[in-house]
Amino acid sequence: MPELKIIVRTADLTRKAELALRSETVGADVIQAAVDNWSLPTDTGYSLVHTNDGRTLTPASALGASGVKDGDILEVQPVLVAGALHGSD
Repeated sequence: MPELKIIVRTADLTRKAELALRSETVGADVIQAAVDNWSLPTDTGYSLVHTNDGRTLTPASALGASGVKDGDILEVQPVLVAGALHGSD
């Protein structure tokens, strides 16, 4: 199983980790590990973004199949949900 040496960081750049992961590791596992290890809020949704091209990785896809290579930086970003506008007639 090929290993990828990547960097995972938070969007605000306050947390960063160098990891060696199997290329079969899925994005959702990377996000969950970041939430658990960095005590990120659990009531927030997160996405995993490949910083080289700004592409959001599909959580169920393997890193290798998503084009992640050695040395790449992946960013765990909170998913912002826009609120509805109330009171407009």
